[in-house]
Amino acid sequence: MSREKQLLLRVQSSEGTKRVEISASATTSQLFETIHDAFNLNSFTFALYKQINKKDEITSSKSKTLRALGLKHGDMVYLSPLNGSVLFNNNTSAGEPVSEAGPSTSNASRSNIAISVASKVSATAKSNIKEDDVDTALYKLDGRIERSRDDKLCRHNANSKCVHCSSLEPFDEAYLKEHNIKHLSFHSYLRKMMSGVDRGKFLALEDISCSIKAGCKDHPPWPKGICSKCQPNAITLNMQAYRHIDSVAFENTNLVEKFLNYWRASGYQRIGYLYGNYEVHTDVPLGIRANVVAIYEPPQESSRDSIRLLVDEKEDILRQISSALGIMRVGWIFTDLVPDDIKKGTVKHTRNVDSHFLSSQECIMAGYLQNLHPNACKYASSGNFGSKFVTVCVTGDKSNQVHMEGYQVSNQCMALVRDNCLVPTKDAAELGYVRESTDKQYVPDVYYKVSDFMSIEFI
Repeated sequence: MSREKQLLLRVQSSEGTKRVEISASATTSQLFETIHDAFNLNSFTFALYKQINKKDEITSSKSKTLRALGLKHGDMVYLSPLNGSVLFNNNTSAGEPVSEAGPSTSNASRSNIAISVASKVSATAKSNIKEDDVDTALYKLDGRIERSRDDKLCRHNANSKCVHCSSLEPFDEAYLKEHNIKHLSFHSYLRKMMSGVDRGKFLALEDISCSIKAGCKDHPPWPKGICSKCQPNAITLNMQAYRHIDSVAFENTNLVEKFLNYWRASGYQRIGYLYGNYEVHTDVPLGIRANVVAIYEPPQESSRDSIRLLVDEKEDILRQISSALGIMRVGWIFTDLVPDDIKKGTVKHTRNVDSHFLSSQECIMAGYLQNLHPNACKYASSGNFGSKFVTVCVTGDKSNQVHMEGYQVSNQCMALVRDNCLVPTKDAAELGYVRESTDKQYVPDVYYKVSDFMSIEFI
């Protein structure tokens, strides 16, 4: 059996030329690894070319061989760093880079110092997180659902408790189903996560990411390479078990009536921002309600079918006024009203289970606004998790009367919108389109379990 032919390639870099020996049947990916080891590079953020003027690039592939690429014994290959990355170490005589701790500090010592500093930074960040007042108030509540003594089932005195009258956890499934509560409140979800043996000691909420993690040095950057460490996980769409806001309430009917006057006078649709605050919602265990006290209508161009927001030059003034009044932007409201009978004042019922409740464009807009207004949370590693920002749609109900519905898109939808993975479709308002991966952007696979799934939450 003849020995497999070996190629001797010369690799030229800014630090000089080296020779590498590699099999002719080796893949270009193995060539990158061989050169990486031969030069003792910091990372794989480099490109290889057949010509000195950076033409005929050799791309990293696990299927393309050097023989198929046309490389021959003695050929010259040119190495060039990508994006100005530093590939070569400036080593000391001991072969170790000099650090702030001094050249005599071992790798283990430097690792311990780094871990210690990271832990202190993390602890400081959590203590400095300024959560909303309603969150602080809910943390202080017991949250358990009290039940009175059942005269038929309880066989004890007034000072005792049994399984029929003892208090329930705020996340008790039977109670929620009995009271037609479809979603846990966010704080009930937190209590459920902290109800285990460790009492939530290791609870760390992580936002979903749909983009490649930056800084991976094990391969060339996308699209030349990707690995399991930096590749975002595939997303399976599912219903979110909790919601950040459980109800939306307007302080008085005049707020909505004044907002609807524009549509009544012109027939054109309208958008407004909701201002108010968050308060405890007693109808849901550990629930939160968005209380709206004002509606601000930003500059916009509208028609019967569309709305286009314009640049608001009063944004800074508006922020100062709302801060002085002790209120904040808690959501947005828009109209989708089509007249049915002008004499009766009825409107068409267009949003239902047979069409859609929110269009893909509206879901994307809601996700965009929720990303602009993240929810501060001390249990999140980043300091933020989800959003309390609400979406209110004014449309027609089953009886053809003007009706309002409140929504929030899920954290999955927020992640897809934030990382620019989701776009609306032109011919079907209820459907969204997930982008395909390109040389500029990697998009993870998105799966769904049921055909009628909608990534929205009713409030």
